[in-house]
Amino acid sequence: MIKKIKKLSAVGNSLGFTIDRPILELLNITKDAAVDVKTNGEALIIRPVRASRMDRVIAAADGLIDAHEGTFP
Repeated sequence: MIKKIKKLSAVGNSLGFTIDRPILELLNITKDAAVDVKTNGEALIIRPVRASRMDRVIAAADGLIDAHEGTFP
């Protein structure tokens, strides 16, 4: 488990903090990734949103069709 004390900074009318690269790499989070942010009343929980199996199958099929569009009428 990686533990680090962070300070919040003003971001417009909100507060924010940066997530260090080792944590991003550990969780496989990129700058374009969607994250689920929630709380249990004591802690802030941030999890990457992973595509469902069906979403991955559909994306793979779409990629296959795009790659071979001349083959499929």
